[in-house]
Amino acid sequence: MSLAGASSAPARTEVVPVSPTILIFGDSLSASYGIAQKAGWVNLLQQRLAAQGYAHKVVNASISGETTSGGLTRIQRVLDTYNPNYIIIELGGNDGLRGLPLHKIRSNLTTMIEKSREHGAQVLLAGMRLPPNYGPAYTKKFHDIYLSLAQQYKVAVLPFFLEGIAQKTELMQADGIHPRSVAQTLVLDNVWEVLEPLLDRQLVPSNKFVKSIPVYSLLLDGGGLG
Repeated sequence: MSLAGASSAPARTEVVPVSPTILIFGDSLSASYGIAQKAGWVNLLQQRLAAQGYAHKVVNASISGETTSGGLTRIQRVLDTYNPNYIIIELGGNDGLRGLPLHKIRSNLTTMIEKSREHGAQVLLAGMRLPPNYGPAYTKKFHDIYLSLAQQYKVAVLPFFLEGIAQKTELMQADGIHPRSVAQTLVLDNVWEVLEPLLDRQLVPSNKFVKSIPVYSLLLDGGGLG
């Protein structure tokens, strides 16, 4: 039997769109240190998104003990893996607590912002403050890094991630650094105030597509903030 005259329909590749992704890229403050993971603000964010009609999914790539240097070594791989529409960069606290050079902290955050923007992600920079015992000059210059970078790159900024929480001992764990479970909703409220205006209720972005990879959460123990 001859197949010379037979015709067949061209193979079709079906592209399946995926919901917008919000990537959390932080340290122990975002990795549910000292509390159940389900009680952490990141998990609560996913719940709030769903409750308010957003189709966005949240990926948590936070690691306890992470510094800006550690984040810088990981960020390209994480961006390539998850192709996020939004990224919340919550790093720098461990650097500050260790008294690391301010110019290095700024440089690392700068590169992470640039890489995120080059990848097409909207950036939300979560600012941190240090205890007063680090001295007024260092603490002010440290905090100013976040505000200055947000202004320079025109990205959203949460001036102080733990605003209204760090000042209240009843909301903090015994180490005085990490919020307790009861404070996680307050952390989320701080983030939500800046994040929500950035979100698009569009169910499916036109330029983001499913990859054959699992969603994962990197929650590892480390030192410093965690």
